[in-house]
Amino acid sequence: MPKIYTYLGIVILFYSNEHEPIHVHGKHQGNESKAEIIIEDGKLKEIRIKLVKGRKPLQPSTLNDFKSFIEFYADEIVQKWIDYFVLHKEISCIQINRRIK
Repeated sequence: MPKIYTYLGIVILFYSNEHEPIHVHGKHQGNESKAEIIIEDGKLKEIRIKLVKGRKPLQPSTLNDFKSFIEFYADEIVQKWIDYFVLHKEISCIQINRRIK
């Protein structure tokens, strides 16, 4: 379960047995949501926020921070997905403490 980012207390990660579409999970204070990153023709088309079965979703303000983060870092997240799941490289966790505007 590689953690790829921490952002304002939100842990953003992949599960080791993930599947497409490319997505990340955001966890905060026992709640969890996921963000699917939809790519078409090599370009970001959409980010879909989804519920995680059996988990309470992120609280609204935290969910807004999570979505803003994913929108801002989508390209890097896609690259980390490729590195980890396709190229089998290790990835490190980056801590970001400044709010994205």
